[in-house]
Amino acid sequence: MTQGSLIVEKIGTGRVASASQNRLSVRESRLDADGKIADLCFSMKNRPAFPAIPAGGVTTVHAVTLLANLMVSTSFPVGKEIAHALEPGVLMLIRFVVAAALMGVYVYFRHGLAWPGWGALWRYAAIALAVTIFFWCMFESLRYTSALNTSALFTTVPVLSAIIAFFVAGERLGRYRFAALALGLVGALWIIFRGDPERLFALDVNKGDGIFLGGCVAFGLYGVLIKRFDRGEPTAIMTFWILMFSAVFYLIIAGKDLVASPWTTTGLEIYGWIVYLAVVSTVISFFMFQYATPRIGPTRVLAYSYFIPAFVLLIDWAIGRGLPPAMTLPGIAIVLIASLIIQRGAIETRQKR
Repeated sequence: MTQGSLIVEKIGTGRVASASQNRLSVRESRLDADGKIADLCFSMKNRPAFPAIPAGGVTTVHAVTLLANLMVSTSFPVGKEIAHALEPGVLMLIRFVVAAALMGVYVYFRHGLAWPGWGALWRYAAIALAVTIFFWCMFESLRYTSALNTSALFTTVPVLSAIIAFFVAGERLGRYRFAALALGLVGALWIIFRGDPERLFALDVNKGDGIFLGGCVAFGLYGVLIKRFDRGEPTAIMTFWILMFSAVFYLIIAGKDLVASPWTTTGLEIYGWIVYLAVVSTVISFFMFQYATPRIGPTRVLAYSYFIPAFVLLIDWAIGRGLPPAMTLPGIAIVLIASLIIQRGAIETRQKR
């Protein structure tokens, strides 16, 4: 879920299930124990304690992670292309219904579908509400701002999640993650304001940037809720119910627009892109993150999320939108440096153990 990110939020809290279903606490590195915040990786459930590295070595795992983030990054330019075709609520209703149906099939054959109980349902509904707000803001904002701006703002989610986690749960950040998040924020601001201090001090932002920033706050809260409401259920089951409730919320939001929507005049390519977002940016990326997280650690998986603005820039260029102003490029470089800092921190702390 940018939708891949929704699903992998729960991948990486470091709990694993043994063959006897006894759960052990596993830390990939000290970074994962210091103020864990939800970005693109959280808890992975029902995985072996020591997953095998593929024949291609750790490079293959990194390549899979990079490809998964590329899939997530396509949500921004694709969203930009279809944002005006239908109302945001209607677009997201279709997307979440398709994603929930596919995830439901997987859960049925892998775990079996069972009534989770009223206590679990309200937890899933609370999480889904934050998700619903985020994705509605994302597609509404893309009517007014660029895919690059929204992807840059998305890198502020770790910072916002850390702030919320500090006040809600008293969590604190380690030095590497603090440095990386601070750099990532600087890079995002640089991209948004095109490296112009006058625009920054004047808060010269467009309507879309403001809408999506509100969505990022909701997604930061989502990460905190995932941690607080996690009761040890398999990741796929929790994801399925979150998708289901998100679809219900979008049905409520879009109900007034369903009859008036131009269903027959909307091109097949629009529906194709919506299905693409549900299948590729949601379901397939979920399994790729699930594969990579236990093998290289949630912190290093997280680091690749900072590549998203650069991916969006390349995608925009490839589809003929051209390159952004040259003053934007240093901001992208800063965001990539933030990713390298997280990678380095994860490696060094692992070596010290």
